[in-house]
Amino acid sequence: MHSEPLGSTPWSSERYQQGMFHLLQVVQELSLARDLENVQDIIRRAARRLTGCDGATFVLREGDLCYYADEDAVSPLWKGKRFPMESCISGWVMLHGEQAVIPDIYADSRIPHDAYRPTFVQSLVMVPIRSREPIGAIGNYWAAPHQPCAEEVQLLQALADSTSIALENVRLSQHLDHRVQERTRELQQAYDRIHRLSMTDELTGLHNRRGFYLLADQALRHAARYGGGYTLMLMDLDGLKQVNDQAGHEAGDALLRCAAEVLRSVLREADVAARMGGDEFCVLAPGLAGDNLCRRLQQAIAACNEEGQLFPLAASIGLVEVEDCTGVTLDDVLARADERMYADKRSRRASATASPSA
Repeated sequence: MHSEPLGSTPWSSERYQQGMFHLLQVVQELSLARDLENVQDIIRRAARRLTGCDGATFVLREGDLCYYADEDAVSPLWKGKRFPMESCISGWVMLHGEQAVIPDIYADSRIPHDAYRPTFVQSLVMVPIRSREPIGAIGNYWAAPHQPCAEEVQLLQALADSTSIALENVRLSQHLDHRVQERTRELQQAYDRIHRLSMTDELTGLHNRRGFYLLADQALRHAARYGGGYTLMLMDLDGLKQVNDQAGHEAGDALLRCAAEVLRSVLREADVAARMGGDEFCVLAPGLAGDNLCRRLQQAIAACNEEGQLFPLAASIGLVEVEDCTGVTLDDVLARADERMYADKRSRRASATASPSA
């Protein structure tokens, strides 16, 4: 039996005006809501205050389930619980897109009487949130038999209609927030890639000159503050021009990449390695470890060369150890390392020239 009379005792004009005034205040609050919890809190309080009922509930549709998301009642009802759409009055309202006005719940076949007996509910009004494809429902409950009048139902339905708009605004706001976060993340990733590329040598994957200066500056600040000194090494490949002239630039590029791999194999995580340009590489290593670094590098170079290799990897090296960083600039140390590297190159050339007559 579906009993839906709208009541024979209408509200006074003054009471209805008060209800409309309160509804307008609620609509303003809902227009500012930016999350579901805020909407629930507003509706929970407003639904009960609008009609002076003993309990109000806010229900959301979750697929084939009714989710009783929030309530304001003299005693607990079903907050936080989920029920199949076909088993409760809120489900009926959402499935049909119609209001349910029930003065006596035990005289209505749509009510699951066993579920209501432990509660205080005697009468109720349940209205859909959006009549077309409802997304939820708002219910008012009374502890004593009550004949809801037309004005009560109209106010509650107006609240539900406002809730529909508020929920859509929340959805759009969250979607926009998500897009903004996603776009911000994309821009940050793009910036990181650009920043990384601006500091990276494309051919070898080591730092370029700009990257070396930025990272070396940080390392030198650390060394100046905490002590321990540092070692700076310049490495220049021998015979790269000959390789380019005889075998082409692809072969020369392969030799440069080989040199970069050799450096990676001997350096520590804290060391800064870069291709400064052309065939020149630079390493800044914390601590005074010049001899050890040079020995490991020469061993790695020898290990990468195969017997009879047409263009073996060879390099001239200049090392400078700086124990006290006070008053010492990076450019000064680079200049000293450059002098030692070219001295090593001259020595190697002299040895190579003298070798056949030995």
